[in-house]
Amino acid sequence: MHRRAGLSARLKLTFSYAGFVLVAGTLMLAVFWVFVLRWVPTRTHPDEYKQEHDSVIIVTGPGRSELMRGFTPAAVAALAFLLVFGLVGGWILAGRMLAPLTRIADAARMASHGSLTHRIRLAGPNDEFRELADVFDTMLAQLEAHVAEQQRFAANASHELRTPLAIAQTLLDVARNDPDHDAAELIERLHSVNTRAIDLTEALLLLSRAGRRSFTLESGDLSLMAEETVETLLPLAEKHDVTLETSGDVTPALGSPALLLQLTTNLVHNAIVHNLPDHGTVWVHTSLRPDAAVLAVENTGGMVTPELASTLTEPFQRGTERLHADHAGVGLGLTIVKTITRAHNGTLTLTPRPTGGLRITVELPPAVPAAEVVRL
Repeated sequence: MHRRAGLSARLKLTFSYAGFVLVAGTLMLAVFWVFVLRWVPTRTHPDEYKQEHDSVIIVTGPGRSELMRGFTPAAVAALAFLLVFGLVGGWILAGRMLAPLTRIADAARMASHGSLTHRIRLAGPNDEFRELADVFDTMLAQLEAHVAEQQRFAANASHELRTPLAIAQTLLDVARNDPDHDAAELIERLHSVNTRAIDLTEALLLLSRAGRRSFTLESGDLSLMAEETVETLLPLAEKHDVTLETSGDVTPALGSPALLLQLTTNLVHNAIVHNLPDHGTVWVHTSLRPDAAVLAVENTGGMVTPELASTLTEPFQRGTERLHADHAGVGLGLTIVKTITRAHNGTLTLTPRPTGGLRITVELPPAVPAAEVVRL
C-alpha cells in the first residue's frame, strides 16, 4: 500500500517535548506577570502625588512600563532558550525511548526476508517495550517451528506420495516386460496401490481443510458420534479380535460434526490397529465437564514410552511395531486428530498406559454448560 511520507515518530516526540517545554515556560512567565507585575504601580509624578497627600512624602521608583521594557527582552531570550533546550533534549530523549522499537523493527525486517532465527532478547525492566519484544520473540519462535514443521510435512508427503507411484510404475514395467504375467494379480496389486494413493490424498485434503478452519460451528453429540464410529468399525474390530466398549452420557460439543466424526473415527481406528494380536480391547468414553466436552479412547497394546507417544501426532510418524500391517493407514491419522482438535480450540493428550497401549483424551469446547444438560 502506497502512503505519503510523514514525520518520523522521533521528530513527532521531539516537537511534542519542545512544545511542552515552551508552553510550560510561557505559563511561568504569564504567572509572573499576573501575580507580580500587576502589583507594581504605574509611575506617578511626585508633585501631583503631594498635592493630594501633602502630609505624605513618597519617593517613587521604577514603574510598570520600565519593568516591562526590561522584562520583555529577558522573557523572549528565556523562551528562545527553552525552545532550543526542548528540541535538543526532546531529540535525545526520543531517541532513547524509541531505541527498543528500532530493535524490534530490525528483527521484523529480518524476519520478512526469511531469517526466523534472530531474537531481540531485550534487556532492562519489564515495561511495555520489554513485553512487546518478548511477545515478538515468542511469535518468531512459533513461526520458525511452524515453518520447520511445514517443511518436514512437505518432504514427508512427497515421499509418501512417491512411494505408491513408484510401486505402480514397477508393476507396469514388470507387466510390459513379461506378457505372460498374471493379469488378475497385477490388477489387484495396482488397485491396492491406487487405493493407498487416494486415501493419502484425501487425508491431505482433510488435513488442509481442518487447518484452515473453514467450517461452521454447530452442536454435535460426541456420545452419538462414538456409537456411530463403533458400529462402523465393528467388522474391523471383530476381524482383529478386538472388543469395543462404549460408555458415557450425552456430550454436546461445539464444532463441525463432520470433522468431529472424522476425529472419533481416526481415534477408534488407530486404537484397533495398534492393539494386541489377540483379545485386545478398546474403551471409548465421553463425558461433559463445566469447561469441556471430553472424548477418551483407550486401548490395550504394546508398551509405549512417553518419548514415542509425544511423536505419534507428527505427520507420517508410526509406532515401531504395527501389529496389523494390512490396515496400517497412511500415517496421518493422529495428525488429523491433532489438527481438528486445534482447529476447535481443544486440547489433545496422549498418555501411555502402565500395562501397554495408549489413552488419548480430546477436550473440546462444550456446546452447552453441563448443568443445563443435567436439567434436560
